[in-house]
Amino acid sequence: LEIGESFIFPGDGSSHTRVRFRMMVFRPDMEEVVVGKIKNCSPQGVQVSLEFFDDILIPADSLQHPSRYDDQENVWIWEYPLEDGEHHDLFMDPGEQVRFRVVSESFVDVGPTKPSGTAETENQDEVKQPPFSLQATINEPGLGLLSWWNSS
Repeated sequence: LEIGESFIFPGDGSSHTRVRFRMMVFRPDMEEVVVGKIKNCSPQGVQVSLEFFDDILIPADSLQHPSRYDDQENVWIWEYPLEDGEHHDLFMDPGEQVRFRVVSESFVDVGPTKPSGTAETENQDEVKQPPFSLQATINEPGLGLLSWWNSS
């Protein structure tokens, strides 16, 4: 909201500036039900986006049962059982709104990064983890794609 004058103190080469700002913190409660959009699907599960936060994973074992992954279309499919023993395929397409329950959160201290140019082979093997991520479930009545539960 406000940026003051910058100062460079003797013996210190950095700029010091007084600022006034607002901060929004996102940390949903455990077991909270949230609505987001499917970002993509993979054999590991469904990644969900809230537009401002994308590190939400619904693992494959937390989807409705029975579900299967379609490699051709890169989507998960819930095989909704019908009374006659058959099933109806309900697709989890990217861009669809999904209602999910938060079951766990993960904080990772990413700390400062190493200077570039040192031990580049080590950095290539490292998998970057987000500093904050959520795991969720949709394997409960009323959870899943909103289109599944809307009555027409």
